[in-house]
Amino acid sequence: MISLLNHFKKNNYIYIGIAFLFLYLSPYLILGDDAHVRVHDNLDSNVAWYKVLADSGKLFGGLHNQVPNIMNGIPRNSLEPDLNIMILLYFFFKPFTAYTINAIMMRFLAFFGMILLLKSHFIKEKKFMAIVVGTAVAFAIIPFWPSGGGTIAGLPMALYAFLNLRNRQESKFDWLIIVFLPFYSSFVLSFVFFLACMGFLWLTDWIRTKKVNVVFLAGLIIMTTVFLFVNYRIIYEMFFSDDFVSHREAFNRGNWDALTSLAISFSNFIFGQTHVMRMTEYIVLPIILITLLIALVRKVNLWMLRKLFLLNLLFSFIYGIYEWEGTKGIKEKWGIFEAFNWGRFHFLEPPVWYICFALSLVTIWKCFKRFGKPLALILLSSQIALLFLFNDEIKYRYYHYLTYAEFYSVNLFQDIKAYIGKDPADYRVVSLGIHPSIAQYNGFYTLDGYVVSYPLSYKREFREIIAPELDKDNKIRKYFDNWGSRAYIFTDELGKHYMYDSGQKKVHHLDLNTEILKEMGGEYILSAVQIMNAEKEHLHLLKSFVNKTSPWKIYLYRVE
Repeated sequence: MISLLNHFKKNNYIYIGIAFLFLYLSPYLILGDDAHVRVHDNLDSNVAWYKVLADSGKLFGGLHNQVPNIMNGIPRNSLEPDLNIMILLYFFFKPFTAYTINAIMMRFLAFFGMILLLKSHFIKEKKFMAIVVGTAVAFAIIPFWPSGGGTIAGLPMALYAFLNLRNRQESKFDWLIIVFLPFYSSFVLSFVFFLACMGFLWLTDWIRTKKVNVVFLAGLIIMTTVFLFVNYRIIYEMFFSDDFVSHREAFNRGNWDALTSLAISFSNFIFGQTHVMRMTEYIVLPIILITLLIALVRKVNLWMLRKLFLLNLLFSFIYGIYEWEGTKGIKEKWGIFEAFNWGRFHFLEPPVWYICFALSLVTIWKCFKRFGKPLALILLSSQIALLFLFNDEIKYRYYHYLTYAEFYSVNLFQDIKAYIGKDPADYRVVSLGIHPSIAQYNGFYTLDGYVVSYPLSYKREFREIIAPELDKDNKIRKYFDNWGSRAYIFTDELGKHYMYDSGQKKVHHLDLNTEILKEMGGEYILSAVQIMNAEKEHLHLLKSFVNKTSPWKIYLYRVE
């Protein structure tokens, strides 16, 4: 490890890579909360959860505590682990500062992890250092899910440590990685599958060599134990809480026929999935396929590239199988297979894709002596340029998305709160045509929300409010009944769209059970759309709110 670090200090490619990462991250540092960032499964959920936890005083609450701000009070265990570094950032810093620090940590973890992994275990020749660092830059700027932390970004570093343990070349740094990563990564999204793969590798080594690699096994046990310690709330909720029945128990997935399942598998293999975007379909995949063809023609043995390529194909196949109707019987018999998404092996794909890309570029460099090196570097530079174009600031500005500050519009919602004039803890609101996370972020207590696990009983109670609208539209009915993590005020006229920021949209035939809404404590509706039949629905328009710093126009309705 020390020799590698000394080598890095003398290598200018490392400094170029670091400079490029800061350029990529510069919108956060220059624009602050006027930067454009992802909304889906980010601003509409995680960021608001973290701020609510930080402000509520319930971050370190007991196993039986509730967070009253969301859904009339959800179990503290339903939100993020209190020992996760990402959550703690929101406790010690302002929200956007915490968001920026997390983005920097995530990118640099990915960068240095991929360098260590490639240089130590896949591409050891010094002359290919440009490929190693360039691939690390490319991997570090893929469109990571912002709230993932080390969930994907930390996989190369984890693999580096475990391969060192496997080869009996471990150091104190490897053990530090194994202990640290559980505090910055998701166990249920990726690392449970990573550890399963490492366990399979350990088992095959044992069968093949007839020897037990105790060091490798110890690494597996230690990382698993630390993950269980960090995620003690989830463990308690899933296995030891008799009183809690998650809405996930009523999930109804696995409805695809075999052909659709197969098509989804190949779609994921080529394009990825929204939480696991890697931008490999345009350059990386074609180059890998061309390299495998070159190897076949020239009789070059690229066994590692072939194995890793097929491994990603297997991960995508498992993703499709999870939703196949043929697995429905298993899920019905064992509820854990329905509540726990074991199709998430595809979260392991991004680093494998970029390892394959690096191996392909090295092969091109070697096979074409006259122009192999410049061709490999041009291809690598093209992939980096492509990924840079998908920088959040460039992408979301192009599509006219809201900035972080515009999305949450703190000044506007403070005006609404001041107009109501009561302690937010004394009343409940719901949102229409706008994500409930905005109200939550701004200190309102909401009946609606987006949470990955909340009481099934609450889902059934909340459903009564929106039942008349669900009966009008089969799509939103299935969306809520078969999944339901978004407990929103769904309407037939708005469908699954929650971003009406102009204030011009109107709903003409709103049909809610306002009696149930009132019984659950709902006193106000924060609506981004004008409700034309408000009087019929026993809703009284108090005032509409605008603010020069906000794109929203919010109609405040009181439930009569």
